[in-house]
Amino acid sequence: MHQDQPRPTTPDALPEVVTRYLKAHRAHDTATAVTAFTGDATVIDDGNTYKGTAAVEGWLGRSATEFTYTIHLTDAWQGDATHYIATQHLEGNFPGGAVDLRYRFTLRDDLIDRLVIEP
Repeated sequence: MHQDQPRPTTPDALPEVVTRYLKAHRAHDTATAVTAFTGDATVIDDGNTYKGTAAVEGWLGRSATEFTYTIHLTDAWQGDATHYIATQHLEGNFPGGAVDLRYRFTLRDDLIDRLVIEP
C-alpha cells in the first residue's frame, strides 16, 4: 500500500466513511452506501471497473440483489491516513458459498475515492 506497510487496526478505528459504507453494504442499503463515495469514485470488483456515481450505484444495486449472503468484518488494517483494508467473510448462495474478501479503500476529502475488492 504505497510507501507505508499496512498495520493492524481495530474495526472501530476505521474512518466513519468506511464504516458507513460497510454497514450499508451489509444491510443492502444502496442509498446510504453510495453517499460514502466521491462523485468520480472508482470501484473494481470481480474483474469489472465502475467509475462515477451512476456506475457505482448500479454496481451496489446489483450486488445487493444478485445473491443472498451474510457479511462479517473479520480484520482491519491501515496503511496511512487515506488507505485502509477491511477483510470481510461472506457466506451465501453465490458460487462457492463462502469467501473472504479484502476491501481496499482509498479516501479523498473524507469519502471513498477508490475501492478494490479482491480475494
